Amino acid sequence: MGLVVVVSSFFKALGQLGDPRFRKVLFLGIGLTFALLVAAYAGLLWFFELIGAEEFLADTLGDVTWIGQLLSGASFLLMIVLSVFLMVPVASAITSMFLDEVAQAVEDKHYPDLPPAMNVPFGDALRDTLSFLGILIVANVLAFIVYAMFPPFSMFIFWALNGFLLGREYFQLAAMRRVGREGAKEMRRRYAGTIWLAGTLMAVPLSLPLVNLLIPILGAATFTQLYHQLSQKTGT
Repeated sequence: MGLVVVVSSFFKALGQLGDPRFRKVLFLGIGLTFALLVAAYAGLLWFFELIGAEEFLADTLGDVTWIGQLLSGASFLLMIVLSVFLMVPVASAITSMFLDEVAQAVEDKHYPDLPPAMNVPFGDALRDTLSFLGILIVANVLAFIVYAMFPPFSMFIFWALNGFLLGREYFQLAAMRRVGREGAKEMRRRYAGTIWLAGTLMAVPLSLPLVNLLIPILGAATFTQLYHQLSQKTGT
């Protein structure tokens, strides 16, 4: 049942690509996603330079110092490869920026009779964003130890971990607009398995270079649809 709801939510989100308002948000989101990806990549190369890893990078990929070679062919290729990992925190950041606008576009089209959504205080939204992002980054850094211990299963562990974390964040932010923080937490606990599945099905394409640029906005729309379908089941 959970898979049916998740797939239905995704295809409803996909079906809204013809909506000019939704497309505008999608293209803006793609542009900002790419900009954040480049910024995250530049920060990572700066960190490599700071810890003296330039020689290792030069031996494996040629001269890719973080400023001089940021736009070189070798560096661009490295960025595409690293986007498998860098897109996870980028997707988290994009969600907090665009979810409200995406959710409103989804609701205007599919749920026009709903009352206005709650206004989430800026302080609460910022706290949630930083909390989700911090947990996600720390969890992924620690996960590298597990990847090293079980290399054949590393990608599956990556998908499962980030599916759980991203699903938790996306659903919480989508549901808070309608039922508040406590109501969102209660729904998250009740439908934990379905939300994890939806997050994992989002984490898988996040690991596909270039395709992953589409996922943050489509994910926000999918989780908005998922919230409404689950709330209809519970009558909330």
